[in-house]
Amino acid sequence: MATGNHFEWQLFDGQQWTSITNDFVIETHYCQPGANGITINLNMGISFLLHRTLNIDFDEMTVDGPCYINIRRNTLLSPNQKQEVGWYYKDNHRWCEYGAQGFGGRTSSIGSNFIEQQYNSNPSGSVQFTAGNMTYKVDFNGMIQTNLSTHMSRKVRRRPKFNAIVTCNNSYQNSLPVLTSPSANPTNSSSQHIWEFMGDEGIWTEYQKPVCSLDSTEIERLYQLNPQCQVSFTVGRFSYTLYFGGMYQVNNKYGTKRAVRRTGGIQQINSALSQARWQFKDMDGKWKDYNKGGSRGHCSVSSQDIEAQYQQDSTGTMSFRTGRFTYELDFSDMTQTNQSTTTRRPVRRLQQ
Repeated sequence: MATGNHFEWQLFDGQQWTSITNDFVIETHYCQPGANGITINLNMGISFLLHRTLNIDFDEMTVDGPCYINIRRNTLLSPNQKQEVGWYYKDNHRWCEYGAQGFGGRTSSIGSNFIEQQYNSNPSGSVQFTAGNMTYKVDFNGMIQTNLSTHMSRKVRRRPKFNAIVTCNNSYQNSLPVLTSPSANPTNSSSQHIWEFMGDEGIWTEYQKPVCSLDSTEIERLYQLNPQCQVSFTVGRFSYTLYFGGMYQVNNKYGTKRAVRRTGGIQQINSALSQARWQFKDMDGKWKDYNKGGSRGHCSVSSQDIEAQYQQDSTGTMSFRTGRFTYELDFSDMTQTNQSTTTRRPVRRLQQ
């Protein structure tokens, strides 16, 4: 990576990630909303890739080549910086940025900054806006804009603006829900922290190779470089983006969002996680703690697991298992529901 760059493009050769020489050429093309991809000639010191031509698809973030070759773009910014992002729609034969004049001379009621905020809040959601007397919907999953009256659809793209870095207010950065702070000693901490995502059935699952292209050690190294950046990785044929600032990951194709946490190391887990206590009202009318792996039914989550998810989205839901039953815990109305019997029970959160 060239010194001073705010980005880093890398290829995965099936065993490790390697930085691409002169990746500013890729970055320059990628920041153009009309660019579908780029063809590059490699001379990276990787024997089977020497002098090879590879085609990069910017929309899918894939490489036309051996199935085990993957690509990713890392953003490397200081904690008080963020990359300015543009949102574009294809109007006939050109790409237009939202907020600029378009739609037959009309201007949309929202711009790139607003759309980006909505996207970061819910990458699998959508946003509606008006232009003239028409209402439109942008679907983040399909990256499609639809006229809700005529049902005409147009392609949408989200691309960074080349070398457009915005300095953020420190108070905003401090408010981001990072579970722990970076250690003062990155060398020692990388092997002591565990990175996990909320897997199926509400169970925290560690990032591990070879199933995942990244493991806890590699994620921790990138986190130490910039606790507010985003990192790309692959699991099988799917690519994902991990957002350190919000502590969540997103499936780049389907927009599925999962909570992420960082535990262990010299730093203690956020005190809110260890102090909060979650309970449900059992059939005998008594309040009982969520105990992971307890004697009764082997619950898949603990109070700490629930609190971590609650910190990520205090109005959302999470799933867990007890014995052969699956439950949904709703933070909005503080209830748990048995997905088989539909039995609902009150839930409460206590601060110790």
